[in-house]
Parts: sequence; structure tokens; C-alpha cells
Amino acid sequence: MTGRMEPPKKFVPHPFAYHQQLDVRIDNLTNEGMGVARAGGWVVFVPFVLPGELVRCRIYRNHKNFSEADLVEVLEPSPQRVQPVCPVFGTCGGCQYQHMAYAEQLHWKRRQVAELLKHMARIEHPVNEVIPSPVEFGYRSKITPHFQKPRANGIEDIGFLRMGARAALVDVPYCHIAMDAINQALPAVRENIRASAASFKRGGTLLLRAAKNGVLTNTHDIAHEDVDGIRFEFQAGDFFQNNPFILPRFVRHALDEAKAMGAKYLVDAYCGSGLFAVCGARDFEQVIGVEISESAVKKAAHNAELNGLTNCRFIAADAREVFKDVPHPGADTVVLIDPPRAGCSAEFLQQLFAFGPKGVVYVSCNPATQMRDLQLFTEAGYKLGTVQPFDLFPQTKHLECVMTLSR
Repeated sequence: MTGRMEPPKKFVPHPFAYHQQLDVRIDNLTNEGMGVARAGGWVVFVPFVLPGELVRCRIYRNHKNFSEADLVEVLEPSPQRVQPVCPVFGTCGGCQYQHMAYAEQLHWKRRQVAELLKHMARIEHPVNEVIPSPVEFGYRSKITPHFQKPRANGIEDIGFLRMGARAALVDVPYCHIAMDAINQALPAVRENIRASAASFKRGGTLLLRAAKNGVLTNTHDIAHEDVDGIRFEFQAGDFFQNNPFILPRFVRHALDEAKAMGAKYLVDAYCGSGLFAVCGARDFEQVIGVEISESAVKKAAHNAELNGLTNCRFIAADAREVFKDVPHPGADTVVLIDPPRAGCSAEFLQQLFAFGPKGVVYVSCNPATQMRDLQLFTEAGYKLGTVQPFDLFPQTKHLECVMTLSR
């Protein structure tokens, strides 16, 4: 919250004055976790609130067709409101939902997927109940706290971005959503950084990755993990799903959906270090993993070898020619895709549709870009089957969604 009473230079003074307080009723949540209220028909977004609540808020920005406000006080709390466990919740930008009972978090995440389907993909389609994380706090196996350029008195805050800020940090000596092993290692890591402040010319990012072989802090250290009895090794700084408690069920669901299509072959088109490809090897005659990064392809091949698998092949391919080296016909192949937050590129989708797989299992950490891509799948003749959200990130606005598409 800002303490200045003078409006910022670019503040637009309509329809509300700077720091004007309003009492509003919250009637919805956005997929970013913001409460939506109306003041005389005008939309006001307020963080850390629940639908049904009457709250007092303070305006800090007016846009062309909505305003943004800070929460001042909850006047009539929802029965679903709970006391956040973290003392910096509301200041730290890492969590958005700690004030909400866990069952309610799941309800809203499911509803958000259904609304995105309806408004972005223009499809009315059932969305399964969100599969909850077995662990609601202490689930993250990787955190990356930041610090800024040392000042005269050394390194100050070591933590995460402040809510609503682009650069300001919140000091986080203990992260309630990180695994216990990480929180045990964190004080010493913070102390070491502060002790060596003189060696930093600018700010930086730390890494703490909890793996089977301990808490790793060097991005090049090799992390050991197992998923459903399958062993993986990857660099600690690489991408690997970081809620190990729900991971076996999440991976199993995606592969069961792929297997149910009756295809002989699986292509894992954004394979990374081989999570889905290696776990799926026992379900298909042959599995091919495709990835733009050559180092990831080497790691994926190593992980297949580690598990004694001989029916996996990994190809480093540019996004422009993903399916060029896939020898199987599309009609006998199911493709699994797990793209980054931005979703699939247009050129990737063109090739995918030209390849014409029997079915596609689309795993996404950003349902908004997934729904955007879904429109193109529909136009290409694919029919939507199961829509299954998974809560890999309790207490936050994020979720993973697995959609099954068949020709």
C-alpha cells in the first residue's frame, strides 16, 4: 500500500480521486485472483477478498474502463475466509489465496477454467473438479529468492517481488509454501550471501532445490528425483515440475488419457528432461521426445537409460520442423504437449495439424493461452474430451490443466 497522499504524476482523477475510499460488495474473482466489485456500475478490482464480502477499499489507479484499489478493511467477511499463515501474505507477491479456505480455492480455480472455456474458446463444456494437492503448504521443491544491488550497509531484503511492484522486494526469511528442507537450509544461504555482499556489483537470484539428494543451491548441481518409481536426474536450475506430492497423479492422468486413444506411438513435443516421455515408455511401443534444447535432449536420453528403457528416442529440433524426423504416421500417434506459459506458437500448431495425430493431450500451466490454442484445434477438426485441472500450486492463482483432444 502506498503511503503518499499526493497523487502520482500520471494519475487520472476520474471517476475517483486518489486514495478515495469506497465500500463495495465483491461479486466475482478474476483468473488473476482479483476481486471484482461495482461502484455505481463502474468496475473496481480489489486484491485479497472473497466473493460476497463487503469491503472498504482505497483507489490508487483509474483506467479507461476500470479502477484498481487496495484493500483497507473487510466489513462483512465471507464464511470461507481464513487467517493467512504467512506474516508477509498481502505484501509478498508470491501467494494470492492464503485468506481463502482450501476447498474454496479449488472451487474458484475450476470455475475460472470453465469461464475461460466459455469466453475465450467459445465452448460450453464440463470441467472436472480440480484434483487437490495432497499437501497445501510446504509443497514447493524449488524457490528462487532475489536480492538487489548491495548498498552501504550491505544486502538488504532477500525474498520475492512485492505485491503490485516491478522491482521492490519483500524480505522472506521463511516461505510457507516451500518444502521443510528448503526452509531449514534458507537461513544459512541468506547469511552466506550477506557475508559476501562485497563480491556483488549488482543484485542476483538464489536457487534452493529440494531433491532426493539434499537441498541444492548451484544451478549446475545434478538433482535426483523419482516419479512413480521412475528415476530422473537433471540440473538443479532446469525446469522440473516442483510439487512432488501431486506429480505422480498428474503425470499418470496425462499418460492414461494418451493411452486411452489406442495409438501405438507417443510423441512428447516439449519434452524437457523427459518427464512424460520416460514415464510413458511402458505404455507405448515407441516414444519420441522432441525439444529445442540439445542439453535437455541429452538429459532426457540419460534418464531413459537410467531406467533401462530402450524404446525412447529424443530429438533436438527447431520449432519450425518438430515432426520432420518422426517416422510414425499421425494416425497411429498421440502427441503430448506441455508448452511454456505463452502457449504454442502458430508455426508449431501448423506442423502439428499437418502431422495429423490421432489425438493430443495438452498440458498447460496457463489456461488462458491453452484456451486461445483450443480455438485453433477446434478449427482443425479436433474434439475436446476431458478437461482436468490439477492444483500444483495451492495458495496461489496458478494451476495446471490437462485437456484431451481427439480427431
